[in-house]
Amino acid sequence: MTRHPKRTLSRALLTSLLLVAGLLSACATGPVVPAAGAALPAGALSTNWQAGGLPATSAVAPMPPADIAWARFGDPLLPELISAAQAASPTVSAAAARIAQARASRVAAQAAGLPTVDLQAQAVQGRSTPRGGPTASAQVGLQAGWEIDLFGAVAAGRDAAQARLQGAQAGWHDAQLSVAAEVASSYVALRACEAQTVMSQADTRSRLETSRLTDLSAKVGFTPPADAALARASAAQARNQLVSQQAACDTLVKSLVELSDRPEPELRQRLATFTTVLQQPSAFSMADQLPASLLSRRPDLSAAERAVLAAVGDRDQRLAREKPSITLSGSLAGGAGRLNSITVSGGSWSFGPLRVDFPLFDAGRRAADTAAAQAAYDDAVMQYRALVRRAVREVEAALVSLQSATQREADARSAAQDFETSLRATEARQRGGLASLFDLEAARRNAVFANSALIDLRRERAIAWITLYRALGGGWDNTTLAAVPRNP
Repeated sequence: MTRHPKRTLSRALLTSLLLVAGLLSACATGPVVPAAGAALPAGALSTNWQAGGLPATSAVAPMPPADIAWARFGDPLLPELISAAQAASPTVSAAAARIAQARASRVAAQAAGLPTVDLQAQAVQGRSTPRGGPTASAQVGLQAGWEIDLFGAVAAGRDAAQARLQGAQAGWHDAQLSVAAEVASSYVALRACEAQTVMSQADTRSRLETSRLTDLSAKVGFTPPADAALARASAAQARNQLVSQQAACDTLVKSLVELSDRPEPELRQRLATFTTVLQQPSAFSMADQLPASLLSRRPDLSAAERAVLAAVGDRDQRLAREKPSITLSGSLAGGAGRLNSITVSGGSWSFGPLRVDFPLFDAGRRAADTAAAQAAYDDAVMQYRALVRRAVREVEAALVSLQSATQREADARSAAQDFETSLRATEARQRGGLASLFDLEAARRNAVFANSALIDLRRERAIAWITLYRALGGGWDNTTLAAVPRNP
């Protein structure tokens, strides 16, 4: 039997291409992705906090989730304001948009490893010769193509897209936590400001009454005019401080209005329904929050770690693009044609071409892309390491602030009580003529300063708890990444 020379050549060419594809597949390797935390050098984190643990307390409980932690302040309005602020925050909204973008990019990356199928249709009508009859043809078919992922370029892109999606999800959690901590800090500052205002109001009333009585005594000659002038100056100073304190409180209210996106009259009404006492949050345990556990306890660290993994995928994808690529295509079509009164119809199909591209010369474009991807990876590693150091510093600083505030609170409370007792005694002595107005004003200044310092200390302690809770990840865990709402 005689073989057709063209058919023999086609079979030989196809066999050679398939052999090349098999050899390339045998030597292909996928991307190497580092394990979690591999971007950190050995011994980067110690096993204990250098600032020590939490202050001794009888109300220690495991670190609660965020929705429970804010309720521990004992003020039901705080969790409501946090939820409202998270819903209205542009930062949270932007983080949600990044999740949607990352999901779309992941779909595109996954689709890159699958065949593509396009539907093609065309119709032509005309006259082929000047005196010939009309002609018409129509064709409908499917065109398919597939890039065989020999060196893991598609897989690396898919891994990078998945890492970016997880990083975006962690970023959404971090944005939620940041907004909650900001609202909680502003709320604590407002309650402390209100407590300072109540104290200032009482002090102002006392000084005004002292000034009134001193003026009456000076008019009848029992008190020197200089003492009356001192009493009036003291009352004026108290009114000035009260107005300044009220302005500071109004500024904090407006800050909460901005954060929560609630009408100011409504928010002021809700704020007035609760006490002005500055609540202290209940303590939580740090037994399982050692420095190394920050790698999974903080959403921003999780996002930075995913950024490193995404950079690894980008780098490996660029490396794979420097190697040969194989593309397989095919088509299936059916059509019909008409010439004068003759109509012909039928179908056609093709398998191929099987194309192999060997990069030979591109003026260094592919190598430059790989170098850029390597630089991006090095930068992501450096950013991750710096963020880990900052996270440890934030926890250490919060522990120092919390311990300092706790250790000073007993002395501050005792000083406020004793100065208040001294003021009451000096007031009684001054009314009896056994103490001068100067003695009374000195005792009042000491009492006001001591009470103000105690309120500031309690505010500092509450904010230290908030800062520590935020620095430890806010009860978040990277196992909750899958719990991100589909449309957050």
